[in-house]
Amino acid sequence: MNIQILQLLKGAEEATGLTVIIDVFRAFSTACYIFREGADKIIPVGDIEKAYQLKEQHPDYLLVGERNEMKPPGFDFGNSPSQIMGTGLKGKTVVHTTSSGTQGIEAAVQAREIITGSFVNAGAIVRYIHSRKPETVSLVCMGYACEFPTDEDTLCAEYIRNELKGLPGNFLYMTKTIREGSGKRFFDPAKQEWAPKEDFNLCLDINRFDFVLKADRKGDLTYLQPYL
Repeated sequence: MNIQILQLLKGAEEATGLTVIIDVFRAFSTACYIFREGADKIIPVGDIEKAYQLKEQHPDYLLVGERNEMKPPGFDFGNSPSQIMGTGLKGKTVVHTTSSGTQGIEAAVQAREIITGSFVNAGAIVRYIHSRKPETVSLVCMGYACEFPTDEDTLCAEYIRNELKGLPGNFLYMTKTIREGSGKRFFDPAKQEWAPKEDFNLCLDINRFDFVLKADRKGDLTYLQPYL
């Protein structure tokens, strides 16, 4: 199994084989919480105007996402696990747009198969990859707004790679590195309205979920669905 770690949109565009689009803070952590709340499906989109258009065409759809980490006007929820928990989304279709993760799904046009990546379902991701026995695995770290790499996405990729290879890892050390690095914004009192500290803990609750999220392109839309 050839495992490559790639970065940002260029990495997503170059990704081949079984591709894991990683966005720990917070797209693909939030997506797991959305399904745990009972949502039927998620439609990830890169263009926010497309999200608004889908909402206009389907008023019962929910809009979840962010731009500059903040909830856009007219959206039902921000890109935040703590906002999603306890909302009860049974049977709902969610349109999800973010500055990083959903962009990566759209950019990964060469991928043979796409799943999402985060710490909250890392164990399920490793088991799924082993079950598929792919020749190539591309671990794509989407970083901050697709502009620069981040600690959490790169370390998540390294964690998954090490687990796949049976190498030792140190998640507590990773958590400390993230807390002191790109995750420190979640502990800034001035940013709690849109980057609450609860989200840091929820996004790093390793192996909370036992499913992967698979992307399935149908026409001009992509759908995310949980897969055990």
